[in-house]
Amino acid sequence: MSDPVSKGPLLAASDVHHAYGERPVLAGVSLTIRAGERVALTGPSGSGKTTLLNLLGGVDRPTSGRIEFDGCCLGDLDGDGLAALRRRHFGTVFQFFHLLPTLSAFENVELPLQLLDVPADERRMRVRSLLERVGVAHRADAPPGELSGGEMQRVAIARALVHRPRLLLADEPTGNLDSRNGERILGLLRELSDETGTALVLVTHSPDAAAICHREIRLRDGRIASEHLSSRPIVTRP
Repeated sequence: MSDPVSKGPLLAASDVHHAYGERPVLAGVSLTIRAGERVALTGPSGSGKTTLLNLLGGVDRPTSGRIEFDGCCLGDLDGDGLAALRRRHFGTVFQFFHLLPTLSAFENVELPLQLLDVPADERRMRVRSLLERVGVAHRADAPPGELSGGEMQRVAIARALVHRPRLLLADEPTGNLDSRNGERILGLLRELSDETGTALVLVTHSPDAAAICHREIRLRDGRIASEHLSSRPIVTRP
C-alpha cells in the first residue's frame, strides 16, 4: 500500500451493490473518505448503513462494485490477506461492545497488539497509556461484567485504537448509553481522531453523533440521498 500521506483517498467505494439473496440492500453507492476525515452514515432503519459499514471494513464483500483502501482493492485479497489488512489498519467499535468476558479490561485492550506480535513491554506501555487517556485506568483489572456501560464502551474504544489504525469503524457506538455517557464517548472519539489523524466512519441515528463529523452521508433505500459538509478542519497524521 502507498505511503500514509498519499494525496489520494484513504478509502474509496465505486458503484457498490449488495444483496442478501434476492433482497437488494445497496444499489450503486460511491464515496471517498480522506485520511483523518470523520464521516457519519445516517438514514432510516433498513437504508443500508450497517451493510455499507461492513463492506467498507472488509467484513463482507460486495455483490458488485469495488472498494479500495489506500489504493488496494479489497476484492483482490484472499481471506488471509484481508484479515491481515484489517488487523493492522482497521479498528472497530460496536454498539454492544463485544468485549471478551473472560479477560480483564487491560487484556481486552492488549489483544490486538498480541495478534500483531508487539513486544510485551511496548504492549503494556500502550495499553496503560490509552486506558488512562480514556479514563478507565483504575478499572484495568476488572472484567467486563464489573464495568458500567460507559466504561465498557471506553474500553472498547481503547481496544479499537491501541494498534494505531488508520481507519476506525463505529456502529451506533452510543446507542446503548445514556445521554451523559453518550456525550462523553462522542467527545472522546472526536478528540482521539483529531489527535491521531485516524479516519472515522460512524453509523448513527443520532444528530449529536453526526455533528462531530466533517461530513454526513444520508442513505435511503440503499442509495446516497444527500451529503452535508461541516466547516471542521480535517486533521491528518504528520
